[in-house]
Amino acid sequence: MALIVHKYGGTSMGSTERIRNVAKRVAKWARAGHQMVVVPSAMSGETNRILGLAKELMPNANTAAAMRELDMIASTGEQVSVGLLALALQAEGMEAVSYSGWQVPIATDSSYTKARIESIDDQRVRADLAAGKVVVITGFQGVDANKNITTLGRGGSDTSAVAVAAAMKADECLIYTDVDGVYTTDPRVVPEARRLSTITFEEMLEMASLGSKVLQIRSVEFAGKYRVPLRVLSSFTPWDIDINEEAKSGTLITFEEDTNMEQAVVSGIAFNRDEAKVTLLGVPDKPGIAYQILGAVADANIEVDVIIQNVSHDGKTDFSFTVHRNDYSRALDLLQNKVGPDTGAAQVLGDAKICKVSIVGIGMRSHVGVASKMFRALSEEGINIQMISTSEIKTSVVLDEKYMELAVRALHKAFDLDAPAAA
Repeated sequence: MALIVHKYGGTSMGSTERIRNVAKRVAKWARAGHQMVVVPSAMSGETNRILGLAKELMPNANTAAAMRELDMIASTGEQVSVGLLALALQAEGMEAVSYSGWQVPIATDSSYTKARIESIDDQRVRADLAAGKVVVITGFQGVDANKNITTLGRGGSDTSAVAVAAAMKADECLIYTDVDGVYTTDPRVVPEARRLSTITFEEMLEMASLGSKVLQIRSVEFAGKYRVPLRVLSSFTPWDIDINEEAKSGTLITFEEDTNMEQAVVSGIAFNRDEAKVTLLGVPDKPGIAYQILGAVADANIEVDVIIQNVSHDGKTDFSFTVHRNDYSRALDLLQNKVGPDTGAAQVLGDAKICKVSIVGIGMRSHVGVASKMFRALSEEGINIQMISTSEIKTSVVLDEKYMELAVRALHKAFDLDAPAAA
């Protein structure tokens, strides 16, 4: 008997009929003798709906007090989902019980709307599993030291599921989504994109951080850190599919030392439209200037991605970095009205019409010329590169947003990702 965690996304929970199908699938696994913990997201569109109501009442809810209330509101979507799924399981003849994050409890810090999990007390859940119950736990949320409800940010249900699996030393965590695995790139952009049977945690972490929407980045970090076996598969296959076939479907996220993984120089192309660039022109080129700029941005809880500082001329330099587009207005306002003048910058500019396109693959470690091949492919399409960022297993470029799909298609073809996988 194995302890299995299932996670279901919002589309999988999008209607009462889909919730019934989830319940039937979970019941199938439970009847096969497995202890089952299920972490569902809110019903598709529900979180946007209720946060939209909050925005009508307070368009700029940026204070700590306001963000506390946003978490109180946003957490309700998952609470509805777990209650409905528990009822559906009971209708299937299963003993089932639902818990919100604070009831488990899932302890987090107090960073409202972006909280991080600190610990999970699994005692209550283990007692229910030992009693033969299916346990359904809200994703996306927890509770801080002051008993305030917190949320983990968009996609946080993935993180909750993997964290629960890690805390309970689950045999496997299955992430059920509206896609049947991880692809070489988004099939909506490149119809020839191929589903990968395996991908390493390192590659998946890069793909998630670079814009792939299949898994939330922190869930991959958790899985890699605590070595949680992780599989991405579709919830839209028939619920009564043979359990052994289902257990081997989708994409397995594995470890580099595994020998049966697909070997390729580049495994996938990731892209992200949600990028914006901020540039400070004429910044004094002196020690501490980068900290002066980025320290203030970090203090405002704004995450920075790609960073470039140009060569100094006459004691001045230009400094550019990218942020998520949702943080663009705050970052630009901060730099124009406070940080920029404090640094002596001649001008602060912004551009919200950029994108980031990346190639990812652990094979890049042992192959030369990968970046130059990428740059040649973009050059042949007349695409100008604004910024470049690299690591051992990825190269990212910042481009004008209008070239994003063209760039993805060109790179997918250049690295032969549409070719069948090697046997």
